[in-house]
Amino acid sequence: MWQKGKPWLAQVFDAQAVRKRNVVRRKKASVHQFASYDLLLAHCKERGFHLVETGDQYIVICNDGYFKLHL
Repeated sequence: MWQKGKPWLAQVFDAQAVRKRNVVRRKKASVHQFASYDLLLAHCKERGFHLVETGDQYIVICNDGYFKLHL
């Protein structure tokens, strides 16, 4: 049975940026249209990645290392 978000999130997490341990950025509207915040967060937690929300974007830091935000 098809589940909302699975194919779209699979494509997001198959991006070259993820494989290179870089950053993936997606508009919040797209996440909510094609998947959900909860699914995105679950995928990030599963991989040990960091999820940042700013403005109209979700930013996934594709690295499980230490995270420190400098303001």
